[in-house]
Amino acid sequence: MEIIALGNTGLQVTRLGVGLSEIGSELTFDEVEQASALLNAALDRGVNFLDTAACYGISEELIGMTVAGRRDEFVLASKAGHVAGDSAGEEWTYETVADSVDRSLKRMKVEYIDILQLHSCGIDVLERGNVIRALEDAKAAGKIGHVSYSGDNEAAHWAVDSGRFDTLQTSLNLTEQGALTSGLLTAAKAQGMGVIVKRPIGGATWGRAKQGIEPPRNYDREYFDRARAMTALGDLPEEPSDAVLLALGFTLAHPEVDVAIVGTKNPDHMHGNLDLAERELPISAAAVTELQARWDRVSGDWRQLQ
Repeated sequence: MEIIALGNTGLQVTRLGVGLSEIGSELTFDEVEQASALLNAALDRGVNFLDTAACYGISEELIGMTVAGRRDEFVLASKAGHVAGDSAGEEWTYETVADSVDRSLKRMKVEYIDILQLHSCGIDVLERGNVIRALEDAKAAGKIGHVSYSGDNEAAHWAVDSGRFDTLQTSLNLTEQGALTSGLLTAAKAQGMGVIVKRPIGGATWGRAKQGIEPPRNYDREYFDRARAMTALGDLPEEPSDAVLLALGFTLAHPEVDVAIVGTKNPDHMHGNLDLAERELPISAAAVTELQARWDRVSGDWRQLQ
């Protein structure tokens, strides 16, 4: 697995990471063994980037129960800002963010978190500055390593331009190219920020769109509709037969991307994704170029999805 620098953070990360949204929201404490199999297998295969959030169900507890003892083997990223779980209060206050950091440390059974991201708040919250200051204070106290932002569109541009964040997490995939065309990723790299990409396979909707199979989650409906519009233009040049490989290949073809996080609760799916990344990439440059051309042709007013 390729390892590169995460911007100017000093951290070295694998280009493929694991997102814990699905295991946190779809597994229960009765399925800890499944979470353990997935996370330990990822670490065993060299993946060293885990991304979670305080509001991803029981994901932080599952980290504490399964891989906390291997803490020196991975870069740990979490998110804060929402009122989640058994916490109380009001979202996007200094106190909520500060308390969330402490809660995350306790739940994950770790002494520090490498990257703590404000979780998709708007410009109005960022401009008030209190939640940024909460993370800066947590960093000064040695609880976190890097002050970061996760989000899209105008708020992401504000975060990058502010110069107060070390990394940016934002959406990018073959049906979600706004971070490229708007100059967001270019601006982030110019600031020396690390770039973390969420949703890099676009809900695996490309293959479904080609086959006319509806997505199982409403969450992926917009990506499915976009993929249907793009696939209607015909096959791509040198298009891989595996649609997930195509999606991963497109996202990782862009040097602005440091690490792409893929979420799954299925260990077999995780192994399959890693096999593709290790054995089948890169994909054809002609396919990447055509995907960009199709985005320019049909995207219209498509925005990054929150």
